[in-house]
Amino acid sequence: MPLGTDTLPGTGSVSSPAFLADAPRFLFLTGKGGVGKTSIACASAIRLAEDGASVLLVSTDPASNVGQVFGVTIGNTVTQIDAVPGLAALEIDPEQAVQQYRERIVGPVRGLLPAAEVASIEEQLSGACTTEIASFNEFTDLLTDAAWTAAYDHIVFDTAPTGHTIRLLQLPGNWTDFLTLGKGDPSCLGPLSGLEKQRAVYAQAVAALGDPERTRLVLVARAQQSTLAEAARTHAELAAIGMSRQYLVVNGVLPGEDADPLAAAIRRRELRALDARDPALAALPTDYLPLMATNMVGLPALRSLLPRDGTGASTDSAAELLTSGPAAPVQRGNSSDAAQFGAAGLSALVDQIATDGHGLVMLMGKGGVGKTTMAAAVAVALAERGFAVHLTTTDPAAHLTDTLDGELANLEVSRIDPAVEIERYTEHVLATKGARLDEQGLAMLREDLRSPCTEEIAVFQAFSRVTREARHKFVVLDTAPTGHTLLLLDATGSYHREVARQMGTGMHFVTPMMKLQDPAETKVLLVTLAETTPVLEAAGLQEDLRRAGIEPWAWIVNNSIAAAAPASPLLQRRAANELPEIDAVHRCAARTAVVPLLAVEPIGIPALAALSGR
Repeated sequence: MPLGTDTLPGTGSVSSPAFLADAPRFLFLTGKGGVGKTSIACASAIRLAEDGASVLLVSTDPASNVGQVFGVTIGNTVTQIDAVPGLAALEIDPEQAVQQYRERIVGPVRGLLPAAEVASIEEQLSGACTTEIASFNEFTDLLTDAAWTAAYDHIVFDTAPTGHTIRLLQLPGNWTDFLTLGKGDPSCLGPLSGLEKQRAVYAQAVAALGDPERTRLVLVARAQQSTLAEAARTHAELAAIGMSRQYLVVNGVLPGEDADPLAAAIRRRELRALDARDPALAALPTDYLPLMATNMVGLPALRSLLPRDGTGASTDSAAELLTSGPAAPVQRGNSSDAAQFGAAGLSALVDQIATDGHGLVMLMGKGGVGKTTMAAAVAVALAERGFAVHLTTTDPAAHLTDTLDGELANLEVSRIDPAVEIERYTEHVLATKGARLDEQGLAMLREDLRSPCTEEIAVFQAFSRVTREARHKFVVLDTAPTGHTLLLLDATGSYHREVARQMGTGMHFVTPMMKLQDPAETKVLLVTLAETTPVLEAAGLQEDLRRAGIEPWAWIVNNSIAAAAPASPLLQRRAANELPEIDAVHRCAARTAVVPLLAVEPIGIPALAALSGR
């Protein structure tokens, strides 16, 4: 039954959320990037701890910001949250996990083998596959090692964005099958060293994930078509691997009635998205959390997200804001004019990009900030200016065709699909290397190619192929969320180092990493929201890129409420909170574009063209 305006969820009490009722030992929160998983995971952990339980909050997200939310430093070791008795936190830091994993393998042979062989082993352990396995090993310890987790009544997992999470949760089954079926001899896969002895641990992890008495999965979404569709896909995929006890949390619902045209339009859009959600998703036990006026940083804000009846509720709760007087007004003006924020519009950035005539344009940033929309807008703008453009994505959760909703002359659209790339890579290897093998050798090669790490190689080759097109056209690349992107760049760097080692001095060569480091070849646009966590994440990504010799060309602040000049008291409060974040972006960025929050979602070529029109 369609939801009416008067029945839109999210305006009532959330003092007893369904997803926390009789919570089992393991609680997973997952969903598309940017939907608020970290905030809800932190608020849930606080709620359970303040109910008297001992709780460990764990982030498996390569782009974790749990420490930023609590205002304390949290690393790859358990850290007590002093302000909340009974609560501890842990971030599975990929870099630290990789260093420890690599040392366990390389340490015993260092000093015994020639330096060149040790260097070769370390090179094999420098790619994305090592990161995945190292993080996975720590993850399985939390599920299976009762000795050190016995002190906790609940372990709450703030997981990575959806594509990475599905990969992580499927790994126990994949590795168990890989070991049980005797697949092996992965000659290029140093990271797989010693996996055999982990067979029992991985089998226990599979059992824990599939047991509803021990594990509950909480899908987090916004009242938006894209995030609800992603939640529906996640629901089906994880149910298929045995995680059947699932709940849904719809976060950030705009509460109450409001005369502001922008707020009314957002509310209608949310109603339509909720009405259109997948029936399987609609059947799940569901909680609706209201849009809050402040960023979810610090204990008062986190407690306000899941308030108790009469206690712990913040005065910034959405219900109170809608009945209170308006906040101090935000600077008003033409909502399409970002000059008042000291920034050029998206159109000005596109005009500067167009002067090159060709090149690679990479849009990067935290999941959920609108990279896909911004990539599509840039690609459409360049195509309408008469340039040949190839728009593609490496993001497993991206939906470019849905965003474009049409065709445009000069614009080619594709997706680097891991399944397709694995098949292409496998066929190529069998046709070349396999052509010289006998039946026994061919069988061993096929087993090698079924390794979970083949995906890394296949996707990297596709990425390299796309970068070559940028010599004669514009290639606009919508990258995966930050963690995925860094893994991709790590694979690119590994390839560059290997080519340099093999070519030696005096030989000319060009690798994908060299193209990424050349501003004449590649322009990196960092996309963010005017919120604390996305801006900090983008700043951290900028530093990581600089260490790799890649200088971001510009920043885009997307969906700015301040730039939209709202009349709603709640939205004005959120707009006022944006201004310091926009100032922080100016301090970080060489160039900036501020894109306002629109009453109508920018779906379809005309709407995308309007974002960056001249």
